[in-house]
Amino acid sequence: MSVPAIEIVSLHKRFGRLEVLRGIDLAVAQGEVVCVIGPSGSGKSTLLRCVNRLEEPTSGRILIEGEDICDPDCDLDRVRTRIGMVFQQFNLFPHLDVLGNLTVAQRRVLRRSRADAEAKARRVLERVGLLDKIDEYPARLSGGQQQRVAIARALAMDPDMMLFDEATSALDPELVGEVLAVMRDLAEEGMTMMVVTHEMGFAERVADRVVFMDDGVVVEQGPPARVLRHPTHERTRRFLTLVEER
Repeated sequence: MSVPAIEIVSLHKRFGRLEVLRGIDLAVAQGEVVCVIGPSGSGKSTLLRCVNRLEEPTSGRILIEGEDICDPDCDLDRVRTRIGMVFQQFNLFPHLDVLGNLTVAQRRVLRRSRADAEAKARRVLERVGLLDKIDEYPARLSGGQQQRVAIARALAMDPDMMLFDEATSALDPELVGEVLAVMRDLAEEGMTMMVVTHEMGFAERVADRVVFMDDGVVVEQGPPARVLRHPTHERTRRFLTLVEER
């Protein structure tokens, strides 16, 4: 039996007196796409940020491919090179063109040569349909194009898995589809993905499993068709009804 890509064990996170995560247990298999849904404030983004310790867990364990990243002896920087992360905001360097945005971490973190880093950048930009924008600066790109560059930047590091934190929520509605298409292609290629999203259609079509969170706990989880169309928990039903009414 293969080791899970991500294993979260009894995870708690507090901000002062506020307990945001209240004992999360969750595993993501190699090659699995897990979409995490739930109302604002349910702890979804905090959970995702704990997975690569952008947020420090209060207690519990997080294992990446069997390695406990909460262990003081863990080389966190090395583990993070295996985890690509795409945020709600694009976080591109405004003073660098697209090529520069894609090569800076490759050269500084992975120690790739300029030629190798640029070759990799061209390959991943072609993969997301933006090779023709390689010399542009972020300010000259649409929001959807900026987010696709952000995805390409993460892919350029050759991650084993990808985390997406509300990757489309800052985009105008007409630009959402182009980003979701890239994410769908990644899923079809077998990339392990943990996706916090409000895009229920994407979750239903692409996810292997949907996890519904509320008030810092996992309320229910299962195949998309069951959770989204036939939820067993009343809280999930209420949430999905409100989403449909918007």
